[in-house]
Amino acid sequence: MATHFVSDTAVLLHRSLRHIARSPDTIISTLVMPIAMMLLFVYVFGGAIRSGSDSYVSYLLPGILVLTIASGISYTAFRLFLDIQGGIVERFRSMPIARSSVLWAHVLTSLVANLVSLGVVLLVGLAMGFRSGAGPLAWLAVLGILVLLTLALTWVAVIPGLTAKSVDGASAFAYPLIFLPFISSAFVPTDTMPGPVRAFAEHQPVTTIVDVLRRLFTEQPVGSEIWTALAWCLGILVVAYGVAVRTYRGSVTSS
Repeated sequence: MATHFVSDTAVLLHRSLRHIARSPDTIISTLVMPIAMMLLFVYVFGGAIRSGSDSYVSYLLPGILVLTIASGISYTAFRLFLDIQGGIVERFRSMPIARSSVLWAHVLTSLVANLVSLGVVLLVGLAMGFRSGAGPLAWLAVLGILVLLTLALTWVAVIPGLTAKSVDGASAFAYPLIFLPFISSAFVPTDTMPGPVRAFAEHQPVTTIVDVLRRLFTEQPVGSEIWTALAWCLGILVVAYGVAVRTYRGSVTSS
């Protein structure tokens, strides 16, 4: 059964990746906003922002990486919605394949596309002056957190992909996720914010994740905060996965 699932997922993953290869503008369009935001904040606002860091781009980049993921996952909901509306999912259901492979193919496609996007954003950051003395273990920890966050948010994206009534509805869910980094430590230190905003910013997942990434890049001790960041990612992943699978199975039963 496990082999059946893996092979089915691999075939459907190949199909999804071919769609991206044929339309690279998909990745380009999701890259436009995070790169534009990085250029804007560094070269326009950077001189007026006191981040407590010698290089504002180094302070900013961890938040931009999170913003890149939030921007990229909307494509998952969009593609899944189109597959459902186009009837391809129903065709897959009528075939002798593992039902969950349909969702996992979209999720893994999102992971691959987002890793490419993150790599491009990182290269742009390096061109703009980002530097890190982090060792291999710190870079692996950064990669692990970004992969886990991508999987968690992608499973969140699956839910509107399954339930939306329109293309706009499938994509619009990502707007709050894109907005969330702006009320965090991604762009400015939270101690510059007014009381209620600061309280929210310091207790939402983006701040914890961004702070951990920043400390890993700058070779500072992360302490127990890394476990809090992992707990946020895993918690979102488990809840979103459960809701997405339950929604998918319900739609299968109702159909």
